[in-house]
Amino acid sequence: MAITGASGALYAQRLLDNLDPTAHEIHVVISNYAHVVLAQELPEGLRLPPGVPTHGLKSMNVPFASGSNPFDAMVVIPCSMGTLGRIAHGFSEDVLLRAADVMLKERRKLILVPRETPLSLVHVRNFELLLLAGAILLPANPSFYTRPQTITGVVDTVVARVLDHLGVAHNLVARWQAEEEKH
Repeated sequence: MAITGASGALYAQRLLDNLDPTAHEIHVVISNYAHVVLAQELPEGLRLPPGVPTHGLKSMNVPFASGSNPFDAMVVIPCSMGTLGRIAHGFSEDVLLRAADVMLKERRKLILVPRETPLSLVHVRNFELLLLAGAILLPANPSFYTRPQTITGVVDTVVARVLDHLGVAHNLVARWQAEEEKH
């Protein structure tokens, strides 16, 4: 899991809150500017589950920086447009970008959760490159049909979709139910 400097630190926190480190090997990489955003948006700090390591951006001596290690998935949440653009164009100057590059080249699941609006043509073209390369773009667009009552409830509508794409069971939000036809 990678956290960038885009606003939306609560998305990262809620994903961490809903991943079980006893069932999944979890590693966290935090971009340089993400530290500033985390301090602003999560005044009590990022709560990591017990045993979940964080890695510095410059350390390439981590298992997920090589395609020879079969990590199942990577989530960049929230994903800044700068990070998204660097991933789209194959820049791998740090471990976050290298790990994303590995996921794409090995045809493994890479989920990017951009939280930016409005979009420019540059953003849309980067989206296109990433979709063609096999990434999953899951913008932080919450849903409201479950009538969330708190900010965390709104955030959970996005985190639930991320967990669905990871194949991780959860009960964060109610599933959409088709109406029964009345005769």
